[in-house]
Amino acid sequence: MDTDRIIEMAWEDRTPFEAIDIQFGLNEADVIRLMRRELRPGSFRAWRARVNSGTSQKHLNMRHPDIQRFKSNNQRYISGNKVSKR
Repeated sequence: MDTDRIIEMAWEDRTPFEAIDIQFGLNEADVIRLMRRELRPGSFRAWRARVNSGTSQKHLNMRHPDIQRFKSNNQRYISGNKVSKR
């Protein structure tokens, strides 16, 4: 499991939990457990506050309907969870 990539995706506001589940097979509760285990307590609390703040779009049902993609328009095709070189 690529823990660093999962943590990176969890911190990104526009990457929904469903995208992490599709790529890594971890549901929201699994991601929360991983973040609690891997982050310092203060960082975990900041992350949870951010996810639950209403500005984060971590849940597909809370996203604006115009957002259709899991990845940025600028991001190239990801192969094996490694970003391709430009």
